[in-house]
Amino acid sequence: MNVAWPIIGLGGIAFFFAAFSIIAGALTGPKIYNRAKLSAYECGIEPTPQPVGGGRFPIKYYLTAMLFIVFDIEIVFLYPWAVSFDQLGFFGVIEMIFFIATVFIAYSYVWRRGGLEWE
Repeated sequence: MNVAWPIIGLGGIAFFFAAFSIIAGALTGPKIYNRAKLSAYECGIEPTPQPVGGGRFPIKYYLTAMLFIVFDIEIVFLYPWAVSFDQLGFFGVIEMIFFIATVFIAYSYVWRRGGLEWE
């Protein structure tokens, strides 16, 4: 059996499921449009117009997203290390200590700067 057929089959199933979901939502969903539904939605906060000259823009959401990405990448590197821990030996332990120390330095920097405090 060709190796590509299961991948093609899974891609076909995913495509048909996505197409079915979009079509079913369009056919069965409510068709009533009002002012609240047509307005922009930004994280539960009413959007406010930005000043013409720019002004300060809060970056709390972006900082949180970047922290999530950093710790998500940390988990991506920790999982294979945990799986092959026996084969790596002492060298793997030392390298992981350096890696976790580097991430902890970034975490403590963000903590000191107040990036984890919500208003």
